[in-house]
Amino acid sequence: MNKEIKNFFDWTKKKIRLHFKPLAVYFHNREVWWASLGVNIGYEQDGKNEEFERPILILKKFNKDMLWILPMTSQNRSNEFYHQVEYQNQKYAVILSQLRLISSKRLLRKIRTISKGEFKEIKEKIKSFL
Repeated sequence: MNKEIKNFFDWTKKKIRLHFKPLAVYFHNREVWWASLGVNIGYEQDGKNEEFERPILILKKFNKDMLWILPMTSQNRSNEFYHQVEYQNQKYAVILSQLRLISSKRLLRKIRTISKGEFKEIKEKIKSFL
């Protein structure tokens, strides 16, 4: 198990600020955003930097407040739990096994929108897990 010391204290302070952040973010399915995912437990994907951020793919918008997301990584992973994508000549992987519900208050800034075809492939892979 990874013995690195995680910065739960700074994440807790950031989480409190996010909780009180006013909502004014407009987002849609298929979009890739930077989001404050925080410091998480065990092998759950952590955010990085001062904002505890990570790129995410919006899988499903439920309403203006809640959405299902899939975290992304720049590490080249290839197995059934990752979907490879390329953007600006760099390879990324969508982490299919870490689907989670988040508040839209965690969204920081939009990066791009993936193609309908690629989004359909990702959704089919997620459905195969169920």
